[in-house]
Amino acid sequence: MQATAYTYDPESRSGQVLLDDGTPVPFDAAAFDAGGLRLLRPGQRVRIETEDTEAGSGAGTDPGTDTGAGAGRRISLVTLQTF
Repeated sequence: MQATAYTYDPESRSGQVLLDDGTPVPFDAAAFDAGGLRLLRPGQRVRIETEDTEAGSGAGTDPGTDTGAGAGRRISLVTLQTF
């Protein structure tokens, strides 16, 4: 799924992205590191992947079919959007 970089703290390697509907969603250092980026600037278009975090759900996720980050989901990867 695509989003726009909103905030980024280079010391903690965490921040927030804005989904296309304007919803801010935080990401942690693990998601940033998974994307192989070195720096992120506000306004950059990014590709994100999310995963379930609900305990006991037993449902796996396919990163290519993510539909949103909401309750029970977290961003697992942030990388630059390429065309």
